[in-house]
Amino acid sequence: MSRKKEIFKPRRGKLVRIYSCGPTVYNYAHVGNLRTYIFSDVLKRVLVFNGYKVKHIMNITDVGHLTEEATDSGEDKMQAGAKREGKSIWEIAAFYTNAFEHDIAGLNILPPAKFVKATDHIKEQITLIKRLFRKGVAYDTPEVIYLDTAQIKNYGQLARLAVTGLKAGARVPYDAKKRNPTDFALWFKTVGAHDKHIMRWPSPWGDGFPGWHIECTAMSRKYLGQPFDIHTGGVDLIHPHHTNEIAQAEGAYGKSLARYWLHGEFMVLGKPGKEVRMGKSLNNLVTMDQLVKDGIDPLAFRYLCLTAHYRAKLYFDMNNLKAAAKGLVRLRELSRALPSPARRGVALIEKRFQTAINDDLNMPLAIQVLWKVIDDFDFDPKKKLKLLEKFDEVLGLGVKDMQETLVLASKELEHLMSEREKLRKDKKWAEADILRQRIKERGYNIVDTDKGPKLEKI
Repeated sequence: MSRKKEIFKPRRGKLVRIYSCGPTVYNYAHVGNLRTYIFSDVLKRVLVFNGYKVKHIMNITDVGHLTEEATDSGEDKMQAGAKREGKSIWEIAAFYTNAFEHDIAGLNILPPAKFVKATDHIKEQITLIKRLFRKGVAYDTPEVIYLDTAQIKNYGQLARLAVTGLKAGARVPYDAKKRNPTDFALWFKTVGAHDKHIMRWPSPWGDGFPGWHIECTAMSRKYLGQPFDIHTGGVDLIHPHHTNEIAQAEGAYGKSLARYWLHGEFMVLGKPGKEVRMGKSLNNLVTMDQLVKDGIDPLAFRYLCLTAHYRAKLYFDMNNLKAAAKGLVRLRELSRALPSPARRGVALIEKRFQTAINDDLNMPLAIQVLWKVIDDFDFDPKKKLKLLEKFDEVLGLGVKDMQETLVLASKELEHLMSEREKLRKDKKWAEADILRQRIKERGYNIVDTDKGPKLEKI
């Protein structure tokens, strides 16, 4: 809201309450979407690393999100998905909710304390709309219940929205019965344009279904109170979705919805100056399922996301992803190193890591610190793993799962060294050189000394 870094202070002691906007489950989440969820996961992990307890809620949108978001028009995305696949809306919702949960599990994203579905909270949404009527900020039209944005002080502040310009005609509303161009739908009646809408519920204004924005205001307030600490999402949600969540909350209860707003930038295709946003509507999305079928480890994608700051655009192409995959492989192929450092050295590197992550989630710098441990510090395997595992509480790259790999890599190198020495004693120089090359491919040179061969990191 302030467009600047601030010192984080939770409202209730050491408990941090976070709401993250989740997927509309009419199709697969693409990797651009998943980048946003990795960012919110890192935020949660950083808070826990700093000793906070986190209550995290994420919504599942399974009704009311129309294809034309800016004008509250078009078809419900859930209904469009059902038509596309010849299934019921409920089947579509269940399938893509499961697909989303599978994707985030593969990316080592910690699940929220609770997933909350819009269709499970129709009662709460109707209650909120009733209150907006009592407060004089909602009004009825033949087909839609709208929120009167002119009644909301500082409407559009989060998006730095030039409301005056919009009223002058910069944006044309599709419904002439709107009082203001920025007014938005709270409830659609199943008449007129939506008379064939399959999902419908009774309400004081007739059968219908909720608008897209009302679910998040109603559900975040129910599970986290108002105001809660942090609201996250992608930059595409700043307006209209988060702008309108705020308007509903302030219009109904006269206080802010959340104290801090954090938004993840787009993942884009192409190069700087020639970038194209990834999106379902542009038919250029890449899914995690596609990457897995191409042999990409989901955690390689997570690693790629960590190399860019969450507020910076991330340029996606297979070369970048393959480079990230190589970095992850190298991390997993860590083998035993040399003497353990002094305690002061460990404390210093831990401090550098925590300073990085606490500076607006500076994961690129945290990754640099990680590699400093690997490349510049001589650790024995157990102490190295212990420190890397601690860092991985934030990074989420599965370092704990690397221990078996690390031991196997160490044993394999010992075996190759031993076999090479046997070949050298038998004067089988060509075969010995082949084993030297295999060791080199694993990131080590062999240095022959008076005391015997020694491994040296390349």
